Amino acid sequence: MSTNSTGQSRSSLRKFFSWKLHGDGKSISPGEVVMPYERLTWPRTIGIGAQHVVAMFGATFLVPLLTGFPPNTTLFFTAIGTLLFLLITAGRLPSYLGSSFALIVPILAVSSSLGPSYALGGIMATGATLALVGVIVHFAGSGWIDKVMPPIVTGAIVALIGFNLAPAAWNWVKEGPITAVVTIAAILLTTVLFKGIIGRLSILVGVIVGYIAAAIQGEVDYSAISQAAWVGLPEFQAPSFAWSTLGLFLPVVFVLVAENVGHVKSVSAMTGQNLDDVTGRALFADGISTMIAGSGGGSGTTTYAENIGVMAATRVYSTAAYVVAAFVALALSMLPKFGAIISTIPAGVLGGAATVLYGMIGMLGVRIWVQNRVDFADPVNLNTAAVAMIVAIANYTWVPFGMEFGGIALGSAAAIGVYHLMRWISKLRGTNLEAASPASAPAGADLEWEGYAKRHRKPADK
Repeated sequence: MSTNSTGQSRSSLRKFFSWKLHGDGKSISPGEVVMPYERLTWPRTIGIGAQHVVAMFGATFLVPLLTGFPPNTTLFFTAIGTLLFLLITAGRLPSYLGSSFALIVPILAVSSSLGPSYALGGIMATGATLALVGVIVHFAGSGWIDKVMPPIVTGAIVALIGFNLAPAAWNWVKEGPITAVVTIAAILLTTVLFKGIIGRLSILVGVIVGYIAAAIQGEVDYSAISQAAWVGLPEFQAPSFAWSTLGLFLPVVFVLVAENVGHVKSVSAMTGQNLDDVTGRALFADGISTMIAGSGGGSGTTTYAENIGVMAATRVYSTAAYVVAAFVALALSMLPKFGAIISTIPAGVLGGAATVLYGMIGMLGVRIWVQNRVDFADPVNLNTAAVAMIVAIANYTWVPFGMEFGGIALGSAAAIGVYHLMRWISKLRGTNLEAASPASAPAGADLEWEGYAKRHRKPADK
């Protein structure tokens, strides 16, 4: 690296760590937002950073609990990943990298057959592939992603992951049905009874209420809490690698790409900044973060919609708040007793929360179809979704040459393959209906993020 480029890198880092005070630092005028390079006073920034930790907490901790990974280890790597993400994107893209739900199925499948260490190897492979996609996007642009994964394909892949997880949720519910129902009811009621930050934390509130219900019924085992130390490093584990796991893990890359691209578009629309040039960096950063997590025993990472909600509610997009959030999470990960408390959450609570979360993941895919006006009168779109969803829900399995491809892998491949093959043949034969479909409108792919931004850009003005 040349002396000049080294100096530029150091200058960017100095600029990143010196946020400009927004106004008087105490208030935000109507119609304004605190930009990523700005901040409020430090007490206010610390408070908002703590909100981001709470916002990501419920979903992030559910992933290690559902997969059997140590909660403190996962929290540790989300903190490291978030700091790395902010550095790689030069502080331009506010985001917390929480645990990815898209990785739950392959982690469970590989952990049960080969062991957790091989699941970590699969997580690393996923991260490496995502980082490679980030490099390609950085130099070639992201237009090819929209062509490979139009809304019908993206929606199908997101939906099939959620619905493929349904049996896992039911297995937990069977272990504590009353607790599960209480947890589900608490989540649903919190969503409609409360506004603002409490309403956005419905999963966390539901888990707390479900935990209390489980404790009353004697379903909680507290023995691990007394045995855990107050302060200490998380539990780390080295990964192992097997080619047979790649078929389960690599399809998740499609979802992580969609989540990261959507996050960039959402923040761009809500702040009025053009962040397209950061898309490649965001994908690369999330890929590297996922690789680091897999190297030491943590779940893979992704950008979090929960934190988008906090930014929309507060109108504060300062990356300083995310630096605070990362250090708060890092401090919590060093408290083994805290992790032990989290690990006592019983199966009934997990089943209730998983029922809502897995269903929400599935319906997010459906929402992509609706908000992008995907036309199911077009047989190409209809058959793409039909084949992909059944393959995933029934969990079709194919094991060629010792590599296992499950419902998510085969369903994702079907969504991409069926769509492009049928579209190509229909164009050759003159039976293509795409031109008459609203889904073919150029702005269609951006409707989801534009609509979200319009609803949340200026909450103080409503």
